[in-house]
Amino acid sequence: MSKILVAYFSASGVTKALAERLANAIGADVHEIVPETPYTEADLDWRDKSSRSSVEMSDKSFRPAVANKVENMDEYTTVFVGFPIWWYVAPNIINTFLENYNLAGKKIIPFATSGMSGMGKTNDELKASCPGAELVEGKRFDANAGEGELKAWAAGYLR
Repeated sequence: MSKILVAYFSASGVTKALAERLANAIGADVHEIVPETPYTEADLDWRDKSSRSSVEMSDKSFRPAVANKVENMDEYTTVFVGFPIWWYVAPNIINTFLENYNLAGKKIIPFATSGMSGMGKTNDELKASCPGAELVEGKRFDANAGEGELKAWAAGYLR
């Protein structure tokens, strides 16, 4: 039997709520990707070119440290990875998370929250961070997406 994980990074709580609804809808375990240094409101000001998030996202090789780990990652066959869209892609901390594990043979399914932006080039930016895994096309959800919508979407990957 396959075991499913919903891992997520949430800067403001929006992605956290969506990830928890998804996990509940599909009976998955949940893991919050916690940055070693928490992001402040000023860090997240995308209009400020010198803000932490702007600086990190301008350097694709930058990997923010993650404070916690999934101790039993080898038990999971499917990993949904959630995050807010930053600059039309996943935040670099998602690359850090993926690179911390041997994900070969696992199915990785990105999902995101954003007020307006789509997934952009998210998979292009994540592919090198999960070699050997099956990285499938993800989806952006509105913050208020319900369990029914999330379950119907996830079912396509859980057959």
